[in-house]
Amino acid sequence: MVCAVAGASTLGLGAMAQAQQTLNIVSWGGAYTASQQKAYHEPWMEQTGDQIVNLDRSGNALAGLRAQSQAGNVTWDLVDMLPADAMIACAEGLIEPLDHDALLADAPDGTPPSEDFVDGALGECFVASIVYSNIVAFNTEMFPEDNQPSTIADVFDLENFPGKRTLLRKPINNLEWALVADGVAPEDVYDVLETEEGIQRAFAKLDTIKDHVIWWEEGAQPPQLLADKEVAFGSAYNGRIFDAMVSENQPFEIIWDAQVFELDGWVVPVGKLDKVKDYLYFATDTQRLADQAQYISYGPARYSSSDMVSVHAETGIDMMPHMPTFPPNFATAIQKDDEFWADYNDELTQRFDAWLAQ
Repeated sequence: MVCAVAGASTLGLGAMAQAQQTLNIVSWGGAYTASQQKAYHEPWMEQTGDQIVNLDRSGNALAGLRAQSQAGNVTWDLVDMLPADAMIACAEGLIEPLDHDALLADAPDGTPPSEDFVDGALGECFVASIVYSNIVAFNTEMFPEDNQPSTIADVFDLENFPGKRTLLRKPINNLEWALVADGVAPEDVYDVLETEEGIQRAFAKLDTIKDHVIWWEEGAQPPQLLADKEVAFGSAYNGRIFDAMVSENQPFEIIWDAQVFELDGWVVPVGKLDKVKDYLYFATDTQRLADQAQYISYGPARYSSSDMVSVHAETGIDMMPHMPTFPPNFATAIQKDDEFWADYNDELTQRFDAWLAQ
């Protein structure tokens, strides 16, 4: 852990000299929070004596920040948030602007953070830690060995691949996949979605499976529904499915076709930067992000970390083939357009909810 020592010294002994404190850190729960706990929370607590309280609130982090800000009582110190929500929170003045090269650690070779993080990873008020993917997985035991699904179009094919599906109860990802299943090339999805005709086309495709969908809202639901064989297909975060496959021996397989990949990372509520800046420096350095990839199949958001990805800490399996960015998995990948969703999320959510109610 060479970088841990280097990181500690670069923090300046100020971090060590400060009184021990409790950090309220908001994240997503499940296997993802467990990976954060092992990769950075536990080393930080051991190094500083700080206590970290994990709060599984990221699913509604934007609403939570708004409510705390309006009440004048912000109790969250650091929040794991999606980039589209971070753009909104930043515009609303709920989170701190970040000077990345001043606040974050250089790569081991001295490359500054602004050149070491992947494209789109550093926003005005945001710093990414991972690249993850929204995928559809299926239970292999629910289909004959000679007829296993492999594409997003198969998810919409009830005749050849019968059974219930579980999908996130939001328009995001579902509209993209509906268009791909209807013949739109992955690279053209957002151009089509920016038209009224494209929106109607996506909803029309979703109509074909609507009666066979169980809608989920919490990330733990799809793996459980798949394991119980209540559904044959389930949209999910790829790390949740990986954890179920590897740690629980579930007979799942991921359909990487048209995966919607995105970044996820940290924002700092207004007024909390002084409290968390040393932890943020530590938790986003090269070693920590590489360490996290030992526990969950999310790619690190730093180039310098990617070469350090090795094997799964518990089973010893090679992690690279399970990463969203592994070339065979990435062939038809769609990069989530954060600006599109920041602009259209409210409108499309209203339309989606109205469609569900029909």
